[in-house]
Amino acid sequence: MNDQELVNRVLTGDQHATRVLIDQYQRLVVHTVARLIDHDQDREELCQDVFIKVFQNLGNFKFDSKLSTWIVTIAYRLSINFLKKQKKRKSEQDLDKVAFELGTADSSVEDRDFARFIHRLIQQMPEQYRTVLTLYHLDGFAYPEIVEITGMPEGTVKNYLFRARKKLKELSEPFVGTEIHNI
Repeated sequence: MNDQELVNRVLTGDQHATRVLIDQYQRLVVHTVARLIDHDQDREELCQDVFIKVFQNLGNFKFDSKLSTWIVTIAYRLSINFLKKQKKRKSEQDLDKVAFELGTADSSVEDRDFARFIHRLIQQMPEQYRTVLTLYHLDGFAYPEIVEITGMPEGTVKNYLFRARKKLKELSEPFVGTEIHNI
């Protein structure tokens, strides 16, 4: 069943189609939210909120883009809004920002495999670098889709992607030649 047929069936109240839509896009939503949100409980709630928002607005989807792009845009924007609210709450409570430094014991000793090590490096990057890097390299979205998801101009997306790659290289240079399983 193609996306248009799936959306039409969901809009008519077909419970099977609703389940198919959730199953088909759940992993993508979880992945998008997880790249921005650190705490499991917050991630879970946001993923639920994403699908609530998707179903509330599905009737307005015009197929100007892929359904996956539209859903990821919702996930991205809800996550960014959550981060903004969280940041505001923290500043109102005069809490210091949590700093993730590469040289700390938890970030350099606990991770045993390379993928987790790279993920930890990516998490240290500024939000906009982390976002474009993961959307492009991990989620496989093209520039126009990233532009649509983030609302950034294409030149900014390309610039951030370039800077993110450079930053990732800089962050990983101290570990070149070391055994990753000890990091």
